[in-house]
Amino acid sequence: MNEQRYATAGKATVTRDTVTVQLEGELDHCSADRVRASLDALIADQHVKRLVIDLNGLSFMDSSGIGVIIGRYRTLSRRNGSIAVRGLSPQVDRIFQMSGLYQIVEKCR
Repeated sequence: MNEQRYATAGKATVTRDTVTVQLEGELDHCSADRVRASLDALIADQHVKRLVIDLNGLSFMDSSGIGVIIGRYRTLSRRNGSIAVRGLSPQVDRIFQMSGLYQIVEKCR
């Protein structure tokens, strides 16, 4: 039996106005609410202007994951903030390309 590995927001670091967080597992409809809540808690402080999401440990993402990213973008853009991603697998990078997320999300190293 295959055990699905739901995405979690793991280790997070805060540097001045930037939060960096690692996502691991599979970001889909089963895990999106939990990841959304975790990210919202990390960026709740109004001083946070930038969210960097390390996707190195993310093995899968579907449209629910796109929604998670867009929602956090909207929150931060109201503060003149931004989102960046790094460590994307080729599959997740393709989802970002096809969905147009790179128009609102920076890809960094």
